[in-house]
Amino acid sequence: MPGKRLVVHGNNKSDEELAAAVDARAAYVVLDSVEELERARAAGVERMLIRITPGIDADTHESIRTGHVGSKFGVAPDEAARLAPYVDGLHVHVGSQLLALDAARETIAWLNRFLDESGWTPQVVDLGGGLGVPTMPGEHAPSIEEFVDVLVGGLAASAQVILEPGRSLVGHAGVTLYRVGSVKRSGGRTWVAVDGGISDNARPQLYDACYTAAIATRMGAATTGTYGVAGKHCESGDVLIESVELADPRRGDLLAVPATGAYTLAMASNYNAMPRPAAVLVANGEVHVIRRRETLDDVLAAEI
Repeated sequence: MPGKRLVVHGNNKSDEELAAAVDARAAYVVLDSVEELERARAAGVERMLIRITPGIDADTHESIRTGHVGSKFGVAPDEAARLAPYVDGLHVHVGSQLLALDAARETIAWLNRFLDESGWTPQVVDLGGGLGVPTMPGEHAPSIEEFVDVLVGGLAASAQVILEPGRSLVGHAGVTLYRVGSVKRSGGRTWVAVDGGISDNARPQLYDACYTAAIATRMGAATTGTYGVAGKHCESGDVLIESVELADPRRGDLLAVPATGAYTLAMASNYNAMPRPAAVLVANGEVHVIRRRETLDDVLAAEI
């Protein structure tokens, strides 16, 4: 990825990270506080944006709202206006996994008012990302065209516009495959236990994310009942899917969970000393391992 395609973020960037952005010739560094301006200058950063916190409560999980009052991200509008002479433009992002257009409309309306009242004419406006990806049957999200039309079409400023689509590009590209280990009844509920869990997908626990699944070993087979899908870790909260219709799951089956292309492997950890899974690229009938499966030796390699 060429440096000119990179926008460097972070609410607590180290001096080393600022220097790395310069070395990578990143297009812009997004300042997240007033004090960061001088540190960025000292590191040799020439092109900067300032992140504004507009005070918008996006309709998404509270842990992935980022533009509300009291957010750890960005600066207040009056502080951003004071920094305007020293930066190339501004950045605003109010939240992730947005499944409606309301937050985008509210953001653009707020931004237009702010620029009009402050008299600031930025060269660059980075509108962040946020477009959500449906992960359950019956769930819907705006199309890319609808989302972009609200953002770009509604922006009054004549500026270079940067968008950070992220999840919406790759979310549906990923499918996680688990191996079923056990199927058992417990208190009137049937659990399907798999060889992963919170270590490879923490989103159900962190963000109440909901997923569906299918028995990949028998795709197309009629479902036989309702099951919960549990991970193998040491707490009752390690549940990937609370309830899903499956086709007679059995030990050894492969369970496929779609729409895991964003914020799953990137958030994976070695929780409970669990090695992280492999990543496989499948395209045009060909299969390529692009990240090998970790071993227990990998997990313990840093131990002294």
